[in-house]
Amino acid sequence: MPFIRESVVTTLNPDGSAHIAPLGVIERPPFLVLAPFAPSTTLDNLRRHPCACIAYTTEVRVFAGCVTGRRRDWPLLPAERIRGWRLRDCLAHAEVEVAAVEEDAQRPRFLCRELHEALHAPFRGFNRAQAAVLEGAILVSRRHLLPREKIEREMAYLQIAIDKTAGPAEREAWTWLVEAIGLAADPPGR
Repeated sequence: MPFIRESVVTTLNPDGSAHIAPLGVIERPPFLVLAPFAPSTTLDNLRRHPCACIAYTTEVRVFAGCVTGRRRDWPLLPAERIRGWRLRDCLAHAEVEVAAVEEDAQRPRFLCRELHEALHAPFRGFNRAQAAVLEGAILVSRRHLLPREKIEREMAYLQIAIDKTAGPAEREAWTWLVEAIGLAADPPGR
């Protein structure tokens, strides 16, 4: 199995604005591989403008906001080496350029060269609730592919980490995910 970093990828829309999407970035040295599903805005944007910014962030509301449609207006800054945008509030970001494409009807793979990387803030450690929100966001993004029972079972298990370790940002993100799936939110400490 490949090593995948859960990230937030920005690509350039036709009007020059940014499209922000959570995406697992596959490490395949010397490449970072972007594999958006078809159809998707990220896929269309990469085909038209073969560059992207990859943001590494612990702000899990970005992941939950994007997959639920709750929020997509995250603060951005211009990229430094490519024409495009990057997430402002991230720990680090990489700017990449597509070097090759491995075509696939469901998930083409864009093999990208890293042109620039920058660190913006210190990493202060892991939080189980952040990991739970990431997993919940993945479930929400695949609710059309997975059986409802599996989603409910996994969300119930992830709720434990939310109850034990979440701060206000993680609780807000979790609420968005629970509402998107149509589950009743469990009160903390159930």
